[in-house]
Amino acid sequence: MTSFAVPPLTPTTLPIEGLDAVFPVRRVFCVGRNYGAHVRELGGDPKDQPPLFFTKPADAAVAPGGGVAYPPGTSDFHHEIELVVALKGGGADVAPTDALALVYGYAAGVDLTRRDLQNAAKKTGQPWDSAKAFDESAPVGAIRPASGDVPSGAIRLSVNGQVRQDGRLGDMIWSVAEIISEVSKLWRLEAGDLIFTGTPEGVGPLARGDRVEGEIENVGSVAFTVA
Repeated sequence: MTSFAVPPLTPTTLPIEGLDAVFPVRRVFCVGRNYGAHVRELGGDPKDQPPLFFTKPADAAVAPGGGVAYPPGTSDFHHEIELVVALKGGGADVAPTDALALVYGYAAGVDLTRRDLQNAAKKTGQPWDSAKAFDESAPVGAIRPASGDVPSGAIRLSVNGQVRQDGRLGDMIWSVAEIISEVSKLWRLEAGDLIFTGTPEGVGPLARGDRVEGEIENVGSVAFTVA
């Protein structure tokens, strides 16, 4: 029997719509700059670069009902609503034609960002970890098992009842299959991985007490209050 030097961490899990089973989170991959309007609002060219990837730790994921605290070290804390892909299988160098067979389901999620730290890192060429990979930086709603077609409807986020982000999944520069394939060229994917697929325009700041509600058509919702 294995003896642990310190108590092992409890796995991070997310609920699955309609099931008692839960989804264990292994890793969290994120795609930057995947909606043309969002790329332009941050001063970039949507056709200028291949997909940009960064990661968050598994325990950054916050299940429905969990709390999100305003993080330390920032005065410019932003929301980014995203379609989240949950994988049931993996592999390396996955072809786009094989990628969707790895998908377990989809969820609505929010990539929370310390925007001031991200902007500073961009200017100096430093990593984005402190801007993206902090505690409670990835709230995710219940996972809806995949039922065939990739979701293609509306994606929206409101703060205190006011809509801030309002786009469509079909506006993604890189498709879900292409994203899975591209991630697998850099990391070996496994069951339990989550992939955040980018955000539409309208990202903006959050303050303590703000109520954040996101919804993706035919996928689900995500909601939390900033403490």
